[in-house]
Amino acid sequence: MTPIEPGTGTRRSREESGRRLLERVLAGTPDAESPLRHVEQLPGREARHDDWPDWVPERVLHALHEQGTTLPWTHQARAAEAAYAGNHVVVATGTASGKSLAYQLPVLATLDSDPQATALYLSPTKALGADQLRSVRELDLHGIRPAVHDGDTPYAERDWTRAHSRWVFTNPDMLHHGVLPRHSRWARFFRNLSYIVVDECHTYRGVFGSHIALLLRRLHRIARHYGSSPVFVLASATIAEPEALGERLTGRRCLAITEDGSPRGGRTAALWEPPLLEEISGENGAPIRRSAGAETARIIADLVVESARCLAFVRSRSGTELASLGARRALREVAPELVDRVAAYRGGYLPEQRRELERGLVSGELRALATTNALELGVDISGLDAVVIAGYPGTLASFWQQAGRAGRAGEGALVVFVARDDPLDTYLAHHPRAVFDRPVETTVLDPSNPHVLRPHLTCAAAELPLSSDTLEEFGGAVAAEAVERLREAGALRTRPNGWYWTSRQLPHRDVELRGSGGNQVAVVEGDSGRLLGTVDPESAHGTVHPGAVYLHQGESFVVDELDTESGIALVHEQDPEWHTTPREETDIAVLRTGHHSRPSPGLSINLGEVEVTSRVVGYLRRMPNGEVLDQTPLDLPARTLTTVAVWYTLDDELLTGSAPGSAGLDPARIPGALHAAEHAAIGLLPLFATCDRWDIGGVSTALHADTGEATVFVHDGHPGGAGFAERGFAALFPWLAATREAIVACDCPAGCPSCVQSPKCGNGNEPLDKAGAVAVLDLVLKAAEDSEDSRDSERRTG
Repeated sequence: MTPIEPGTGTRRSREESGRRLLERVLAGTPDAESPLRHVEQLPGREARHDDWPDWVPERVLHALHEQGTTLPWTHQARAAEAAYAGNHVVVATGTASGKSLAYQLPVLATLDSDPQATALYLSPTKALGADQLRSVRELDLHGIRPAVHDGDTPYAERDWTRAHSRWVFTNPDMLHHGVLPRHSRWARFFRNLSYIVVDECHTYRGVFGSHIALLLRRLHRIARHYGSSPVFVLASATIAEPEALGERLTGRRCLAITEDGSPRGGRTAALWEPPLLEEISGENGAPIRRSAGAETARIIADLVVESARCLAFVRSRSGTELASLGARRALREVAPELVDRVAAYRGGYLPEQRRELERGLVSGELRALATTNALELGVDISGLDAVVIAGYPGTLASFWQQAGRAGRAGEGALVVFVARDDPLDTYLAHHPRAVFDRPVETTVLDPSNPHVLRPHLTCAAAELPLSSDTLEEFGGAVAAEAVERLREAGALRTRPNGWYWTSRQLPHRDVELRGSGGNQVAVVEGDSGRLLGTVDPESAHGTVHPGAVYLHQGESFVVDELDTESGIALVHEQDPEWHTTPREETDIAVLRTGHHSRPSPGLSINLGEVEVTSRVVGYLRRMPNGEVLDQTPLDLPARTLTTVAVWYTLDDELLTGSAPGSAGLDPARIPGALHAAEHAAIGLLPLFATCDRWDIGGVSTALHADTGEATVFVHDGHPGGAGFAERGFAALFPWLAATREAIVACDCPAGCPSCVQSPKCGNGNEPLDKAGAVAVLDLVLKAAEDSEDSRDSERRTG
């Protein structure tokens, strides 16, 4: 990749379009006020083709030729050959690299040669599944009978699919709730199952990934029960260790295909930091930046005026609505005829609304969409001129997946990363090599998490009695221990030939694959009874509490009542100038310490099981510029979470002493120093684990009851843990070194959202001590340096 500093000349002609678009969105901005921090020219790549495998039937080749596919790219041919030969395969190549053909070839060839054979396609989103179904249907191959089977499918069509379809397109949720519990009705399909396609498998990470890994084991078990032995074909964005991910997901050895033979046009990538707002200040007088959403709205409007087709990825559902509204408002002033060419797209919309937006985007009727990561995945959108990424999406894999939506036609395109007022975003805007040179992360998931494993074992037992062989496939000794716990609780009954589910009621509905832990909360307009959308129960207290502002398709509502027991939030339409931010109180207790080290006197580093108790106690009303209007108390029940945390402790002598190597902090500064260090560390952990700051939480205290010392905790935000704290423990010193660098590099005097303030702080970002945080981190890093020097000395002496 070639870095280009702002203001330099253009490159090859195919790259000029991206540069021209960048110049357009920067037009009129003085150099001294430019938000541009770095420009990188991502080079193009020429196509590399291979011959068609000789086993591909003539009618399949003819259909592909009719659709414009003349020859496969090298990775498509390699993956197809491997899968057709019976190998489990994971294809990990870039966005728009044609991974679909890699699994379509072996599936279609097998279905063509064996009239009884069937195949199953799984995707994480309905939109992606519908798009892939459309591409297969367009081949118009008689006898394949592809069909979708998801929550939007009418019941009459579901019956036809079960009886006649040979290639079923569905998602993990429908597989779990609708297919496996009633597998006997699918006996024909499972008896002949030849392939299981798992698309966009890099999205299956953390607790969600652990659920999917166990779901795939249950699926394969049912297939074996009916006498089939299907081949897994997994498709992924570029990730580290794809073969390891494939094995963790499927429980089987996978062959990785990673060398990408598809063409790629050159792209201009810009790192963009919104300016500080001099006229206003945020919490506790801290300086704040113009919001990433507002910057994105302006960029979208400029791109639409230039006739560019673009996607803007925004981190939150409400953020997509605000970005869309902002762009439409700007267009209304300069090009009112283009206002209706911009829309928002996010989860929580009703199915018919999503389908209409997808059709508009594909047809070109819509020129720009502000979207959550709901459109990060596979919907085949060709000819996009630009992608705007408003806020780091949590992982480099997601960043490049989103950026890959630009330039699909092989032409030059523009990618703009707009940094939020957030420590990690600020760090990346000023450290371009951490974006462009760092390898993508290894996907983290843990199928042995007992909070995930035990529910899946109850589902497996309800589907078919568990046997010793089953336990081996589900984790061996870990699964055996889980079964014993279930037996003791009365959920399973032991019989000579295995373990049986004891209830007449199936357990599947109590297992939420996406970690929500219960049914969705319906958002309903009180006056009309209109269903606006849904919110997962884990976030309901923070997003649809009484008084919260809820946005839906450009309309603004205020929540009147939240009934978590019945799963309903009642709202009324209102368009206030302000938005709301929840306030939360959190306590943490150490249940068990699994790993412990003391690299130097006064410092300990730990990993273990903790119980986190949290409660939303109120909310702030804020103006768009960040000004806080007031705070309103709330009386909502507390929630508890048993999870995994990494923590370090520091004794008083290190923090307050005057001896060399001590921080010499006044005791009154210690709470703010620890709090600031905790916030910044949470913001930087996504550099080292496949998470974002909303997957994790933290607590800091000057004297913790369980440790007896000043302690900083960072914990996973999912029951039983998701593997993120373990990654933090393994990379603690590089992680905290990057945290210190991010704090020091920020030019604010006393702390701001770009370094130590947190958007999710339940204490209103009080107290915070930026300089104290640096002192605390210096203590930890000095201990690491001394410990390493000591080990080096021991090795030399030995």
